[in-house]
Amino acid sequence: MPVTIGPYTLPSNVILAPMAGVTDRPFRLLCRRFGAGLAASEMLTADVSLWNTPKSRRRMDHTGEPSPRVVQIAGFDPNMMADAARRNVDAGAEIIDINMGCPAKKVCNRLAGSALLQDEALVARILHTVVAAVPVPVMLKTRTGWNRENKNGLAIARIAEDSGIQALAIHGRTRVDMYQGEAEHETVAAIKANIRIPVFANGDIDSPQRARHILAQTGCDGIMIGRAAQGRPWIFDEVNFFLATGELRGALALEKVRDIMRAHLEDLYALYGDETGVRVARKHLSWYFRQHPGQEALRNRLVTIETPREQLSALLEYFDIGVHRAA
Repeated sequence: MPVTIGPYTLPSNVILAPMAGVTDRPFRLLCRRFGAGLAASEMLTADVSLWNTPKSRRRMDHTGEPSPRVVQIAGFDPNMMADAARRNVDAGAEIIDINMGCPAKKVCNRLAGSALLQDEALVARILHTVVAAVPVPVMLKTRTGWNRENKNGLAIARIAEDSGIQALAIHGRTRVDMYQGEAEHETVAAIKANIRIPVFANGDIDSPQRARHILAQTGCDGIMIGRAAQGRPWIFDEVNFFLATGELRGALALEKVRDIMRAHLEDLYALYGDETGVRVARKHLSWYFRQHPGQEALRNRLVTIETPREQLSALLEYFDIGVHRAA
């Protein structure tokens, strides 16, 4: 069954998780091209006084993005959150995503992100206020609870549904778990069984087989992939193909991987400029080369290069050698 959020029917029920420092516009576009049904922006603070920075302006730039465009906001004050939501809708956002899942200390110390799970009354005020403030659908990303003794994910989900939230994404860990240990999806399944709005399961979904298993285990409407897409944006195509056919895609040809990486780097340079673009490209290159064990020396070289021309030349040199060997 296709997943519908407000007026939007998603092209796939496999969506990209918003990740700070990762899901910038080039990466979102890349994942959408490979079949991600939705790709939210990096988390944007609800404090509009902090938006006048290059980082915030880039996070609000959706040039060329396909519909529906999703912006994720984080904060603790209902009125600030509502104002941030309105401003983003005015700037072109078609869905607002509220972050109550981030476990990072710098977010939780401000009583935002998953810290909010400790205050269900405040959660209700935030969600009601934001939903009432904007004419577009509002989603919520959350966790199973604050800690393992306080898994109030179902209570939060019921509050969300009652507040008019139109879709939920639930990471199968508590805030205290951070990203440690294995995600547990039994709580996610219980939440899905008790609410009517679409639910996306998130956490440790790193293969087509795992995606199918989690969908079956939880009964969720879709899945959300985060860290497994780093260095492997084509995972969305792999998962969609497997869910549709039961068959696995063959490995991408080296030429295809080369072209994906080259286009990605060029988009990063165009968005960030040469100096910052090279720095941002380094982490993506490191993630890409996790798929190619034994290339540590090249990876170490790529992450020390200072100019786009040198970075691209080194990358293309490696792939040209590999392509000729394969031939």
